[in-house]
Amino acid sequence: MNFIVLSSSRGTTFQAVLDRMADGSLTAKCLGLVTDRDDRGCIEKAKNAGLPITIVEREHGQQREEYNKKLDKAIRKLGKVDVICALGWMFILTHWFVQKWEGRIVNVHPALLPKHPGAHGIEETLAAGDTESGMTIHIIDEGVDTGPILVQKTCAVKEDDTEDSLKDRIQALEKEWYPKTLQMIELGEIVLPASTTSAS
Repeated sequence: MNFIVLSSSRGTTFQAVLDRMADGSLTAKCLGLVTDRDDRGCIEKAKNAGLPITIVEREHGQQREEYNKKLDKAIRKLGKVDVICALGWMFILTHWFVQKWEGRIVNVHPALLPKHPGAHGIEETLAAGDTESGMTIHIIDEGVDTGPILVQKTCAVKEDDTEDSLKDRIQALEKEWYPKTLQMIELGEIVLPASTTSAS
């Protein structure tokens, strides 16, 4: 299985994926990183791993549809991509892009979906007084965090938790389980909705 990483963040979970590739516990192949700016932390991780890096800047006033078409073109230039790993990608992907890669964009969300979708999952978990949280690895569809769930792992919410302390525990789950999920896809233990077809 070939995958690319789509990231606009520090690359914390991306590094965990790279570490598992380095120690042989993840045997899928990363074809490269696609990011939106040259100052993103994920770039250093990709450089250290010797991976191709593509920066697709969003021009001022550029429509999302047009930008997503540029993303699609950049991804396809990296080779035959089976899976797109959305790791800290901070922008909503258009319906056009999601349909092009239907069933093959794998995202991780810091809450137990379907509870607390969107950008403020941890904040909303604490505000709701939940006693349990965790992370959800799921397929991106045309909704907001509504796609099929692949893996969910939980952690306790402590009475004295802050957003930062809860985020740390959730990120530990993400770093453990995102690479494991990719390996399960690689081995056929998880079958993606469109895993038997290449993107068109």
